[in-house]
Amino acid sequence: MRSEALRFLLIGIINTVFYYSLFALLIYVNLDYRLAVLIATVVGVFFSFHNFGKYVFDNQNKSLIYRFIFNYILIYFFNIYIIGVMNDILFFNFYISGFIALFPSTLMTYMLNKYFVFNKKRDNED
Repeated sequence: MRSEALRFLLIGIINTVFYYSLFALLIYVNLDYRLAVLIATVVGVFFSFHNFGKYVFDNQNKSLIYRFIFNYILIYFFNIYIIGVMNDILFFNFYISGFIALFPSTLMTYMLNKYFVFNKKRDNED
């Protein structure tokens, strides 16, 4: 478990830098934050699916992409909610709101990937 969580954090840092860089670029070119999160999430899904499956959870079953996409649909709405609240109520800008949203969404991502997407025990029961 400990090494899995450490691998998740290391791969997650790579995935997060990729995601946030794309998000920030899209905000910079004046895209609506919801569309920026959507585009960064969609592109990030395919980038992250391979990395998490191979390097973190040792599961390269390509059919899990559907669970992974569902996972990121949940994360997308979670991020939109957090960013919207911080922007509308706390008056943070989108760069700061998007950065702060990374932390709770990282925990949510790990839990959903571990127990819903790449759960080998659950896969053996299916």
